Amino acid sequence: ITAIADKEVEPITNFKTIEWVDLMPAHHLDAILNPPDYFVEIEDGTVEDRIDSSIQTTIKKGESTGVQELSKYQQALVSTEVIGAMDGQKIRLPGYVVPLELDENRDVLSFFLVPFFGACIHAPPPPPNQIIYVESDEGFLLESLYDPVWISGTISTQLKENDLATAAYTMKLSHFENF
Repeated sequence: ITAIADKEVEPITNFKTIEWVDLMPAHHLDAILNPPDYFVEIEDGTVEDRIDSSIQTTIKKGESTGVQELSKYQQALVSTEVIGAMDGQKIRLPGYVVPLELDENRDVLSFFLVPFFGACIHAPPPPPNQIIYVESDEGFLLESLYDPVWISGTISTQLKENDLATAAYTMKLSHFENF
């Protein structure tokens, strides 16, 4: 375990381990787990199977049927809706680091934590309520983008936007460790 800072840090046992679905409202999770019927027709591995294509397909289907409102599925894919009870909680969560700011030693000072490898870099970003913007005062050396990590800290329901993605949660990093 790497404690972030030379000062005394809070014991890792004070942080509750959660899963990514704990950050998503139940109605959005249900919509993602039960996509529109026409998604069954999309063959695995095809261009239409990609997340960004899925969004475009949903929009086109809505336009062709005259539906102008976002479907529940589309809403879930772009939702910034958060779980209010998470605000101020001390959590521990696994994920992948998408570095945003490095210091002169190439230590990571701020990053997005995402639930799957390649999110925001090689693949479209997950829903904003599945992205956490994390800041570290001291920074840490990230050995590989390919490896999952555990992060611990106090989570906030504060929205953070940048050119790469939008995060519906933010966190001040307390602990960082390899998965």
